[in-house]
Amino acid sequence: MSTTLTAPGWAGTTVLSGDPVAAVRELKERMPGELQVHGSGQLVRRLAEEGLIDEMILLTYPVIVGQGTRLFPADGPDSALELVESRATPGGVTVQVYRPAGRPRYATEVPDRTS
Repeated sequence: MSTTLTAPGWAGTTVLSGDPVAAVRELKERMPGELQVHGSGQLVRRLAEEGLIDEMILLTYPVIVGQGTRLFPADGPDSALELVESRATPGGVTVQVYRPAGRPRYATEVPDRTS
């Protein structure tokens, strides 16, 4: 998705514009293969809200940042994720691959404390 780019310099790249949900739905129906989103939290949130994400690859860096934009909004819907793959790089970055798994299930009982 882009509001400014019209002619990408990368082979096999399609630039979408307009309504992102409609554009991604149409592209998924029309073309086989993988669609990727890089660096747009706003687009990821919108596509996740519409159920258009089949898999997420999340990278966690060993850095604590005291501020910034959340990837998922505090008032967004709860979603369960299935961990498909997990690995760590030599530099400590963890890479987790998740697939949506419907509504989350929460524990309703607190285990007894043993003394």
